[in-house]
Amino acid sequence: MSEEKSLLTRASLRLRVTWNQCLTQKRNFKTYASGYQKKPFLTKVSLFSEVSAVAHANFPHTEEVNMDQQRVGIIGLGLMGSALTERLLSGGYDVWVYNRTREKADPLLKIGAHWSDNPLAICDRIVISLYATDAVQEVLTNWRDTLRPGQILIDTTTGDPDQTEQLGSRLAERGVRYLDAPISGSSEQTRAGNVTTIVGGQRDAFEACRDLFDRWSERTIFAGPCGSGSKMKLVSNLVLGLNRAALAEGLVFAENTGLDPEAALEVLVGSMAYSRIMDTKGRKMLEGDFRTEARLAQHLKDLRLIVAAAAQSGQSLPLSNTHQQLLEAAVAAGRGDEDNSAIIESIRQCGRRSVDAGAPTSVGERT
Repeated sequence: MSEEKSLLTRASLRLRVTWNQCLTQKRNFKTYASGYQKKPFLTKVSLFSEVSAVAHANFPHTEEVNMDQQRVGIIGLGLMGSALTERLLSGGYDVWVYNRTREKADPLLKIGAHWSDNPLAICDRIVISLYATDAVQEVLTNWRDTLRPGQILIDTTTGDPDQTEQLGSRLAERGVRYLDAPISGSSEQTRAGNVTTIVGGQRDAFEACRDLFDRWSERTIFAGPCGSGSKMKLVSNLVLGLNRAALAEGLVFAENTGLDPEAALEVLVGSMAYSRIMDTKGRKMLEGDFRTEARLAQHLKDLRLIVAAAAQSGQSLPLSNTHQQLLEAAVAAGRGDEDNSAIIESIRQCGRRSVDAGAPTSVGERT
Protein backbone atom coordinates (compact mmCIF):
# COMPACT_ATOMS: atom_id res chain seq x y z
CA MET A 1 0.00 0.00 0.00
CA SER A 2 2.84 2.41 0.82
CA GLU A 3 4.35 1.90 -2.64
CA GLU A 4 0.96 2.69 -4.23
CA LYS A 5 0.57 5.85 -2.15
CA SER A 6 4.09 6.94 -3.00
CA LEU A 7 3.48 6.45 -6.70
CA LEU A 8 0.15 8.28 -6.59
CA THR A 9 1.68 11.17 -4.66
CA ARG A 10 4.43 11.53 -7.22
CA ALA A 11 1.94 11.19 -10.08
CA SER A 12 -0.36 13.85 -8.63
CA LEU A 13 2.56 16.16 -8.06
CA ARG A 14 3.85 15.62 -11.59
CA LEU A 15 0.40 16.40 -12.96
CA ARG A 16 0.23 19.61 -10.93
CA VAL A 17 3.71 20.71 -11.95
CA THR A 18 2.96 19.99 -15.60
CA TRP A 19 -0.46 21.61 -15.44
CA ASN A 20 0.87 24.81 -13.83
CA GLN A 21 3.58 25.03 -16.46
CA CYS A 22 1.03 24.44 -19.21
CA LEU A 23 -1.14 27.25 -17.88
CA THR A 24 1.79 29.66 -17.78
CA GLN A 25 3.09 28.70 -21.21
CA LYS A 26 -0.40 28.46 -22.76
CA ARG A 27 -0.09 24.77 -23.58
CA ASN A 28 -3.04 22.42 -23.34
CA PHE A 29 -2.62 19.02 -21.69
CA LYS A 30 -6.20 18.60 -20.48
CA THR A 31 -6.22 15.29 -22.31
CA TYR A 32 -3.67 13.95 -19.85
CA ALA A 33 -5.25 15.37 -16.69
CA SER A 34 -8.97 14.87 -17.43
CA GLY A 35 -10.68 12.60 -14.95
CA TYR A 36 -7.39 11.66 -13.32
CA GLN A 37 -8.74 11.27 -9.79
CA LYS A 38 -11.50 8.90 -11.01
CA LYS A 39 -9.16 6.40 -12.65
CA PRO A 40 -8.28 3.05 -10.99
CA PHE A 41 -4.79 2.53 -9.64
CA LEU A 42 -3.32 0.61 -12.59
CA THR A 43 -4.63 3.21 -15.02
CA LYS A 44 -3.02 5.90 -12.86
CA VAL A 45 0.31 4.09 -13.03
CA SER A 46 0.12 4.13 -16.82
CA LEU A 47 -1.06 7.72 -16.87
CA PHE A 48 1.76 8.78 -14.55
CA SER A 49 4.30 7.36 -16.98
CA GLU A 50 2.61 9.09 -19.89
CA VAL A 51 2.37 12.45 -18.14
CA SER A 52 5.97 12.21 -16.96
CA ALA A 53 7.11 11.57 -20.52
CA VAL A 54 5.10 14.53 -21.79
CA ALA A 55 6.37 16.78 -19.00
CA HIS A 56 10.01 15.90 -19.58
CA ALA A 57 9.63 16.21 -23.35
CA ASN A 58 8.10 19.67 -23.13
CA PHE A 59 9.76 20.90 -19.94
CA PRO A 60 13.16 19.17 -19.80
CA HIS A 61 14.22 21.04 -16.66
CA THR A 62 11.29 19.77 -14.57
CA GLU A 63 12.52 17.69 -11.63
CA GLU A 64 10.81 15.59 -9.01
CA VAL A 65 9.67 17.93 -6.27
CA ASN A 66 10.69 17.78 -2.63
CA MET A 67 7.58 19.18 -0.97
CA ASP A 68 9.36 20.51 2.16
CA GLN A 69 11.81 22.39 -0.04
CA GLN A 70 9.19 23.51 -2.53
CA ARG A 71 6.60 24.97 -0.16
CA VAL A 72 6.88 28.74 -0.33
CA GLY A 73 4.78 31.48 1.23
CA ILE A 74 3.90 34.75 -0.50
CA ILE A 75 2.70 37.76 1.49
CA GLY A 76 1.32 40.58 -0.65
CA LEU A 77 -0.44 40.06 -3.98
CA GLY A 78 -0.05 43.38 -5.72
CA LEU A 79 1.45 43.61 -9.19
CA MET A 80 4.81 42.16 -8.17
CA GLY A 81 3.56 39.64 -5.62
CA SER A 82 1.09 38.20 -8.14
CA ALA A 83 3.79 37.96 -10.81
CA LEU A 84 6.14 36.17 -8.39
CA THR A 85 3.38 33.74 -7.43
CA GLU A 86 2.69 32.89 -11.08
CA ARG A 87 6.38 32.43 -11.73
CA LEU A 88 6.83 30.06 -8.78
CA LEU A 89 3.70 28.08 -9.65
CA SER A 90 4.97 27.56 -13.18
CA GLY A 91 8.15 26.09 -11.70
CA GLY A 92 6.24 23.53 -9.66
CA TYR A 93 6.47 25.21 -6.27
CA ASP A 94 3.77 24.66 -3.65
CA VAL A 95 2.75 28.29 -3.09
CA TRP A 96 0.70 29.49 -0.11
CA VAL A 97 -0.51 33.07 -0.45
CA TYR A 98 -1.88 35.83 1.76
CA ASN A 99 -3.16 39.30 0.97
CA ARG A 100 -4.99 41.87 3.06
CA THR A 101 -7.90 41.71 0.61
CA ARG A 102 -8.51 38.05 -0.15
CA GLU A 103 -10.24 38.58 -3.51
CA LYS A 104 -6.88 39.46 -5.06
CA ALA A 105 -5.86 35.86 -4.50
CA ASP A 106 -8.76 34.37 -6.48
CA PRO A 107 -7.06 34.31 -9.92
CA LEU A 108 -3.99 32.69 -8.36
CA LEU A 109 -6.00 30.07 -6.47
CA LYS A 110 -7.54 29.04 -9.79
CA ILE A 111 -4.10 28.18 -11.19
CA GLY A 112 -2.81 26.19 -8.23
CA ALA A 113 -1.93 28.52 -5.36
CA HIS A 114 -3.29 27.83 -1.87
CA TRP A 115 -4.70 30.38 0.56
CA SER A 116 -3.21 30.69 4.04
CA ASP A 117 -4.32 33.02 6.82
CA ASN A 118 -0.67 33.10 7.87
CA PRO A 119 2.02 31.66 5.58
CA LEU A 120 4.62 32.18 8.33
CA ALA A 121 2.95 29.42 10.30
CA ILE A 122 3.39 26.76 7.61
CA CYS A 123 6.37 27.79 5.44
CA ASP A 124 10.10 27.93 6.09
CA ARG A 125 10.72 30.28 3.16
CA ILE A 126 8.44 33.27 2.74
CA VAL A 127 8.51 35.96 0.05
CA ILE A 128 7.19 39.38 1.10
CA SER A 129 6.13 41.91 -1.53
CA LEU A 130 4.52 44.98 0.02
CA TYR A 131 4.40 48.72 -0.64
CA ALA A 132 6.87 49.93 1.99
CA THR A 133 8.98 48.76 4.93
CA ASP A 134 6.38 50.12 7.38
CA ALA A 135 3.85 47.66 5.96
CA VAL A 136 6.36 44.80 6.25
CA GLN A 137 7.04 45.65 9.89
CA GLU A 138 3.32 45.79 10.66
CA VAL A 139 2.68 42.34 9.18
CA LEU A 140 5.63 40.74 10.96
CA THR A 141 4.66 42.38 14.25
CA ASN A 142 1.12 41.02 13.98
CA TRP A 143 2.44 37.52 13.24
CA ARG A 144 5.51 37.60 15.47
CA ASP A 145 4.36 34.55 17.44
CA THR A 146 4.68 32.35 14.34
CA LEU A 147 8.23 33.44 13.54
CA ARG A 148 10.68 30.66 14.37
CA PRO A 149 14.42 29.91 14.09
CA GLY A 150 15.49 28.60 10.71
CA GLN A 151 12.95 30.55 8.66
CA ILE A 152 14.15 32.72 5.79
CA LEU A 153 12.20 35.85 4.83
CA ILE A 154 12.80 37.26 1.35
CA ASP A 155 11.60 40.85 1.23
CA THR A 156 11.24 42.16 -2.34
CA THR A 157 9.84 45.49 -1.11
CA THR A 158 11.79 48.57 -2.21
CA GLY A 159 12.12 49.93 1.29
CA ASP A 160 13.97 52.32 3.54
CA PRO A 161 17.55 50.99 3.93
CA ASP A 162 17.86 52.04 7.58
CA GLN A 163 14.54 50.44 8.54
CA THR A 164 15.53 47.35 6.57
CA GLU A 165 18.80 46.97 8.48
CA GLN A 166 17.04 47.39 11.82
CA LEU A 167 14.39 44.85 10.86
CA GLY A 168 17.06 42.35 9.85
CA SER A 169 18.81 42.77 13.20
CA ARG A 170 15.61 42.22 15.19
CA LEU A 171 14.73 39.11 13.20
CA ALA A 172 18.25 37.73 13.62
CA GLU A 173 17.75 37.85 17.40
CA ARG A 174 14.91 35.35 16.91
CA GLY A 175 16.97 33.10 14.66
CA VAL A 176 15.13 34.25 11.51
CA ARG A 177 17.26 35.07 8.50
CA TYR A 178 16.12 38.09 6.52
CA LEU A 179 17.08 38.94 2.94
CA ASP A 180 16.25 42.33 1.47
CA ALA A 181 15.84 41.39 -2.17
CA PRO A 182 14.23 44.16 -4.25
CA ILE A 183 13.61 43.46 -7.91
CA SER A 184 14.75 45.68 -10.76
CA GLY A 185 12.06 45.32 -13.42
CA SER A 186 8.30 45.48 -13.89
CA SER A 187 5.69 42.88 -13.01
CA GLU A 188 5.43 41.87 -16.67
CA GLN A 189 9.20 41.40 -16.88
CA THR A 190 9.02 39.30 -13.70
CA ARG A 191 6.42 37.04 -15.32
CA ALA A 192 8.90 36.49 -18.14
CA GLY A 193 11.81 35.90 -15.76
CA ASN A 194 13.57 38.92 -17.21
CA VAL A 195 14.51 40.91 -14.11
CA THR A 196 17.48 41.48 -11.83
CA THR A 197 17.17 40.73 -8.11
CA ILE A 198 19.54 42.55 -5.75
CA VAL A 199 20.05 40.75 -2.44
CA GLY A 200 21.38 41.85 0.92
CA GLY A 201 21.76 39.65 3.99
CA GLN A 202 23.60 36.54 5.12
CA ARG A 203 25.39 34.70 2.35
CA ASP A 204 24.23 31.26 3.51
CA ALA A 205 20.60 32.38 3.47
CA PHE A 206 21.12 33.74 -0.03
CA GLU A 207 22.52 30.42 -1.20
CA ALA A 208 19.64 28.55 0.45
CA CYS A 209 17.19 30.56 -1.66
CA ARG A 210 19.12 30.68 -4.91
CA ASP A 211 16.62 28.35 -6.57
CA LEU A 212 13.85 30.89 -5.94
CA PHE A 213 15.89 33.79 -7.26
CA ASP A 214 16.86 31.76 -10.33
CA ARG A 215 13.20 30.99 -10.95
CA TRP A 216 12.10 34.62 -11.35
CA SER A 217 15.35 36.40 -12.22
CA GLU A 218 17.52 36.58 -15.28
CA ARG A 219 20.29 37.85 -13.02
CA THR A 220 20.75 37.79 -9.23
CA ILE A 221 23.37 39.92 -7.52
CA PHE A 222 24.47 39.47 -3.91
CA ALA A 223 25.16 43.04 -2.76
CA GLY A 224 26.44 42.47 0.79
CA PRO A 225 25.03 42.64 4.34
CA CYS A 226 21.40 43.30 5.20
CA GLY A 227 20.29 46.66 3.81
CA SER A 228 22.67 46.49 0.85
CA GLY A 229 19.95 45.25 -1.48
CA SER A 230 17.70 48.18 -0.60
CA LYS A 231 20.50 50.72 -1.02
CA MET A 232 21.54 49.30 -4.38
CA LYS A 233 17.93 49.25 -5.60
CA LEU A 234 17.66 52.97 -4.86
CA VAL A 235 20.79 53.59 -6.92
CA SER A 236 19.27 51.56 -9.75
CA ASN A 237 15.90 53.32 -9.49
CA LEU A 238 17.52 56.75 -9.54
CA VAL A 239 19.15 56.04 -12.91
CA LEU A 240 16.16 54.10 -14.25
CA GLY A 241 13.74 56.89 -13.39
CA LEU A 242 15.89 59.57 -15.00
CA ASN A 243 16.21 57.44 -18.14
CA ARG A 244 12.42 57.21 -18.30
CA ALA A 245 11.98 60.95 -17.71
CA ALA A 246 14.63 61.76 -20.33
CA LEU A 247 12.87 59.55 -22.87
CA ALA A 248 9.53 61.25 -22.17
CA GLU A 249 11.05 64.72 -22.49
CA GLY A 250 12.82 63.77 -25.72
CA LEU A 251 9.60 62.47 -27.29
CA VAL A 252 7.70 65.61 -26.28
CA PHE A 253 10.53 67.74 -27.67
CA ALA A 254 10.29 65.83 -30.97
CA GLU A 255 6.50 66.40 -31.10
CA ASN A 256 6.82 70.12 -30.41
CA THR A 257 9.47 70.63 -33.10
CA GLY A 258 7.30 69.03 -35.75
CA LEU A 259 9.02 65.65 -35.90
CA ASP A 260 7.29 62.29 -36.13
CA PRO A 261 7.54 60.78 -32.61
CA GLU A 262 7.62 57.26 -34.11
CA ALA A 263 10.69 58.21 -36.14
CA ALA A 264 12.21 59.89 -33.10
CA LEU A 265 11.89 56.70 -31.05
CA GLU A 266 13.43 54.69 -33.88
CA VAL A 267 16.41 57.06 -33.99
CA LEU A 268 16.84 56.94 -30.21
CA VAL A 269 16.77 53.15 -30.14
CA GLY A 270 19.39 52.98 -32.92
CA SER A 271 21.73 55.60 -31.50
CA MET A 272 24.04 56.16 -28.54
CA ALA A 273 21.04 57.61 -26.70
CA TYR A 274 19.58 54.10 -26.37
CA SER A 275 18.54 52.67 -23.02
CA ARG A 276 16.47 49.56 -22.30
CA ILE A 277 13.68 51.73 -20.94
CA MET A 278 12.90 52.57 -24.57
CA ASP A 279 11.98 48.93 -25.18
CA THR A 280 9.51 48.78 -22.31
CA LYS A 281 8.12 52.33 -22.16
CA GLY A 282 8.66 53.86 -25.62
CA ARG A 283 5.54 52.40 -27.24
CA LYS A 284 3.44 53.02 -24.16
CA MET A 285 4.39 56.70 -24.24
CA LEU A 286 3.70 57.04 -27.96
CA GLU A 287 0.33 55.29 -27.76
CA GLY A 288 -0.77 56.77 -24.45
CA ASP A 289 -1.08 53.25 -23.07
CA PHE A 290 -0.79 53.82 -19.34
CA ARG A 291 -2.17 50.46 -18.23
CA THR A 292 -0.22 49.69 -15.11
CA GLU A 293 2.90 47.56 -15.14
CA ALA A 294 4.63 49.68 -12.47
CA ARG A 295 2.67 52.41 -10.70
CA LEU A 296 3.80 55.99 -11.05
CA ALA A 297 3.06 56.64 -7.36
CA GLN A 298 5.27 53.70 -6.42
CA HIS A 299 8.25 55.28 -8.14
CA LEU A 300 7.52 58.58 -6.41
CA LYS A 301 7.67 56.70 -3.10
CA ASP A 302 11.07 55.30 -4.12
CA LEU A 303 12.28 58.71 -5.24
CA ARG A 304 11.42 60.21 -1.87
CA LEU A 305 13.54 57.49 -0.27
CA ILE A 306 16.37 58.31 -2.68
CA VAL A 307 16.27 62.05 -1.95
CA ALA A 308 16.07 61.43 1.82
CA ALA A 309 19.01 59.01 1.75
CA ALA A 310 21.07 61.50 -0.26
CA ALA A 311 20.25 64.32 2.16
CA GLN A 312 21.28 62.10 5.07
CA SER A 313 24.70 61.67 3.47
CA GLY A 314 24.98 65.37 2.62
CA GLN A 315 24.47 64.95 -1.13
CA SER A 316 22.37 67.08 -3.46
CA LEU A 317 20.51 65.42 -6.34
CA PRO A 318 19.48 68.24 -8.73
CA LEU A 319 18.17 65.98 -11.50
CA SER A 320 16.27 63.77 -9.09
CA ASN A 321 14.77 66.81 -7.38
CA THR A 322 13.33 67.93 -10.73
CA HIS A 323 12.16 64.39 -11.43
CA GLN A 324 10.39 64.34 -8.07
CA GLN A 325 8.55 67.56 -8.92
CA LEU A 326 7.35 66.02 -12.19
CA LEU A 327 6.03 62.95 -10.40
CA GLU A 328 4.39 65.04 -7.68
CA ALA A 329 2.60 66.99 -10.42
CA ALA A 330 1.46 63.74 -12.09
CA VAL A 331 0.06 62.38 -8.81
CA ALA A 332 -1.71 65.69 -8.16
CA ALA A 333 -3.29 65.35 -11.62
CA GLY A 334 -4.70 61.95 -10.66
CA ARG A 335 -2.15 59.76 -12.47
CA GLY A 336 -0.61 58.04 -9.44
CA ASP A 337 -2.18 54.64 -10.17
CA GLU A 338 -1.26 54.72 -13.86
CA ASP A 339 1.89 53.23 -15.31
CA ASN A 340 5.02 55.27 -14.67
CA SER A 341 5.28 55.96 -18.41
CA ALA A 342 2.51 58.51 -17.77
CA ILE A 343 5.26 60.92 -16.72
CA ILE A 344 5.17 62.03 -20.37
CA GLU A 345 1.81 63.69 -19.66
CA SER A 346 3.33 65.59 -16.75
CA ILE A 347 6.06 66.88 -19.06
CA ARG A 348 3.49 67.85 -21.72
CA GLN A 349 1.47 69.73 -19.09
CA CYS A 350 4.57 71.49 -17.84
CA GLY A 351 5.29 72.63 -21.41
CA ARG A 352 1.73 73.94 -21.84
CA ARG A 353 2.00 75.99 -18.67
CA SER A 354 5.27 77.46 -19.92
CA VAL A 355 3.67 78.47 -23.23
CA ASP A 356 0.61 79.94 -21.52
CA ALA A 357 2.78 81.97 -19.17
CA GLY A 358 5.09 83.09 -21.94
CA ALA A 359 8.15 82.12 -19.92
CA PRO A 360 9.85 79.03 -18.44
CA THR A 361 7.84 77.59 -15.53
CA SER A 362 8.99 75.41 -12.66
CA VAL A 363 7.28 72.03 -12.60
CA GLY A 364 6.53 72.66 -8.95
CA GLU A 365 4.32 75.69 -9.65
CA ARG A 366 0.54 75.35 -9.67
CA THR A 367 -1.90 77.23 -11.87
